[in-house]
Amino acid sequence: MADEMALLVADVFEAAGLLRRSGEGLAAAEGQTQARWQLLSVVSDRSLTVPRAARRLGIARQGVQRVANDLVREGLAAFHPNPDHKGSPLLGLTPAGHATLQRITARATEAHRDMTTGISPQEIAAARDVLRRLVEQVRRHQDPDQAGRQIP
Repeated sequence: MADEMALLVADVFEAAGLLRRSGEGLAAAEGQTQARWQLLSVVSDRSLTVPRAARRLGIARQGVQRVANDLVREGLAAFHPNPDHKGSPLLGLTPAGHATLQRITARATEAHRDMTTGISPQEIAAARDVLRRLVEQVRRHQDPDQAGRQIP
């Protein structure tokens, strides 16, 4: 089992790298980066503070702040007052940001269709189920107190 796990880890890293490069290409076609695409997506449904967006993305707040500032400068996002915390404004998308996200998402949907030709939706769902279970096992192994908690 340990050898199979090592091979799975290698396969996941390979897939992640390929998907990351593919995502960069999809975002670049709209003049964006994958980091900007991810942040646009995270704040697309509701405005969030930069620290909360960073937690959802699982990356450092400072990096998210830089990307947020870039999106604001480009007119794709805007900071709004936060009634719960005056020092931590909410980041939300502008109409231009929603339009950009929609175009990138449409490109990604088409790319995903092409990438999964010959793989059934049931196979994708089964792979996702195994990966989610594995993620939960890894979380339990790393920090038993955090297992089962979802990042809001």
